Amino acid sequence: MTGFARATGTTGPVQWAWEVRSVNGRGLDVRVRVPNGAEAAGETARTALQKTLTRGQCQVSLALTKPETAARVRVNEALLASLAAAVARVPVPEGLAPATMDGLLGVRGVIESEEAEGAETESLARDLAEGVVRLVADLVEARRAEGRQLQEIVTAQLARMGELTRAAEECPARRPEAVRAKLAASLASLTEGSGGGLDPERLHQEAVLLAAKADVREELDRVRAHLAAAGELIANGGAIGRRLDFLAQELGRESNTLCAKANDIALSRIGLDLKAVVEQFREQVQNVE
Repeated sequence: MTGFARATGTTGPVQWAWEVRSVNGRGLDVRVRVPNGAEAAGETARTALQKTLTRGQCQVSLALTKPETAARVRVNEALLASLAAAVARVPVPEGLAPATMDGLLGVRGVIESEEAEGAETESLARDLAEGVVRLVADLVEARRAEGRQLQEIVTAQLARMGELTRAAEECPARRPEAVRAKLAASLASLTEGSGGGLDPERLHQEAVLLAAKADVREELDRVRAHLAAAGELIANGGAIGRRLDFLAQELGRESNTLCAKANDIALSRIGLDLKAVVEQFREQVQNVE
């Protein structure tokens, strides 16, 4: 879910540049930083990313550069005409000079200054919105490129887990004769020194417990089912990160149980190897959309 994209352009005297950075995240978090006056463009970018992505932390920024321009002066002709008409109607007292044009222009509000066009002109807003479309498309492509690389890694990890599952199924410690020998040795240690007086019911209970502990078939069956589900998700594509994360948790639970129930060093080693690959798989799927 990592990626970077940049979209630039020029609208009139204004140069603009969108940038977005995406890093891993369990959910979707979009943060936007834009100059004053460009808030509408920022909301456009936020909405576009929220509609397109489902996971990741995205930082979006907009930079606007415009040349220094002198303020333009405008005469409020309506106010000036109104003042002139009013002055013309008022008799000028003796000793006072009549109003002049420069005096009228000095009245507040007659001369107005206005800055050159700001950032939120119609044409600039349209170009910024088009830039967002390109920005999001480029970010999606960058994330897809990473996704194709991750797919190879995750697929190899699933294959390795399948190999370890088959190795656990074929482990000599799981063969019936090996289980019987293990049970016989355990029962022998229980009856040793008892003179044969150990309660038969107790012997039966111990035998059942040992047999249950040695049986990991259910765990292996569930591991195979989870691996098949993960492979199907990857083949279908789409936003599968959260579902893969759930399957990774389930695989971790089964590998822990396998290690706990292993009655042989060889089977225990297979369980530990499986657990290690599951942890690697779980770390990688955090990067998946």
